[in-house]
Amino acid sequence: MEQEIGLAIAIAGAALAALMAGIGSAMGIALPGQAAAGVLREDPEKFGSLFLLVVLPGTQGFYGFIAAFLVIIKLGLLGASVKSPGIGQGLQIFLSCLPIALTGLVSAIHQGKVCTAGVHLVARHQEQVMKGVIYAAMVETYAVLGLLTSFFLLNGVKL
Repeated sequence: MEQEIGLAIAIAGAALAALMAGIGSAMGIALPGQAAAGVLREDPEKFGSLFLLVVLPGTQGFYGFIAAFLVIIKLGLLGASVKSPGIGQGLQIFLSCLPIALTGLVSAIHQGKVCTAGVHLVARHQEQVMKGVIYAAMVETYAVLGLLTSFFLLNGVKL
């Protein structure tokens, strides 16, 4: 029974990582996507310049998926023999997923806001697109750090 609970807690951590980072990315992409649609209505030639600004907040969703996948591999859920952690180990895995879950959620939304400002910049000065991308990439840094933290913590959990 303890191992079933531990496994459920660990799976909940993986689900949380993918879910929260994915929600952040969906919200983050929606912001510059809406602004870019307005710009494209006036000038469809700017699609290429706006594309990167629109999709950039989507990376956090991938980071959350990577963390969830690492948990799935660690637990052996894709193979024939599932490793069932105890409650303590399940809790360790759950807590290891929190850095990317939280940084993915928050940074994707804020990166979407920065990208929206970049879309407004490109609306008037298309040649300035990389300045908007650079600002947005600075926000990305913290999602990467969240993923790395989750990765290192997950590697420290012994099953």
